[in-house]
Amino acid sequence: MTEIDEQEILKQHLAELKTEHRDMDLAIDALINSGNYNSLQLQRLKKRKLILKDQIFRTESALLPDIIA
Repeated sequence: MTEIDEQEILKQHLAELKTEHRDMDLAIDALINSGNYNSLQLQRLKKRKLILKDQIFRTESALLPDIIA
């Protein structure tokens, strides 16, 4: 696999992560606005959202070229 192929796979994965993160945000808002939820449910969604944010950060870091300081 070439470096270009790896970059494209990372970009596709990043787009998927960002979409899932955005969907999670919408799900959290909808749950809060419904008023019919328990705190454990909300806590699990928020934890998943934080995990996604971390994965997005790591994927973006992998896409950045190495810069020699």
